[in-house]
Amino acid sequence: MTSSPFRRAGVAVLALWAAMVQAVPPERITLTYELKRNGTVLLDVSEILEHDGRTYAITSEGRGRGILALFGVLKRTSRGHITRQGLRPDEFRDERPGGWAVSAKFDWDARSVTQERKGKSETLQMQGTAQDPLSLAYSFAFVPPKGKEYDVTRADGRGLTPFRFTVVGTEKLATPAGEMQTLHIAKLRDGPEDKATDIWFAAERDFLPVRVLVVDSDGTRSDQVVTRIGK
Repeated sequence: MTSSPFRRAGVAVLALWAAMVQAVPPERITLTYELKRNGTVLLDVSEILEHDGRTYAITSEGRGRGILALFGVLKRTSRGHITRQGLRPDEFRDERPGGWAVSAKFDWDARSVTQERKGKSETLQMQGTAQDPLSLAYSFAFVPPKGKEYDVTRADGRGLTPFRFTVVGTEKLATPAGEMQTLHIAKLRDGPEDKATDIWFAAERDFLPVRVLVVDSDGTRSDQVVTRIGK
């Protein structure tokens, strides 16, 4: 009897985990990316992760190329605590030029998320584990995955969206920052109108996120690939 792709992926991840001694990432590390839309570079993105072993802060800033630079900086931040299960966000903010901003505040005792948008506030109940877009991408740097599937609810200030990710497997990924051994996960799509989301983590660089690919239902591809990892 042949094993399923999911089972083979799970075995590969366990083998990778067993072969490595996982350490937390440096207390401060910067990743830079190019964000392409259908092959054209639109943004240069810089993300800084800082932590003291108990708390963390992630700052992401995107600056447009060429004429897009005139529109200003896109800024997202995530702050929270580090737990045995990974990152536990306390607050997420997404700010864009022109005063547009949304936020999500997490109350882990009440198991709720309060989101603010356009001057209005709404409190929603968490279903399972909740992460914001930044903590979701960096949580594996502190607690790498050991299974083949996991569920998470994404809170981005505009709502709570349940995601289910599956481990695709380990892959060699060529990037401007060099070739890397990566762990590739993919979001299971709910239907043809749902976006496809794939994330690659650098297995030998603390499972930091080195590529994020989002494909819209109309085929539009947004591809963010690391160009440098440094202090």
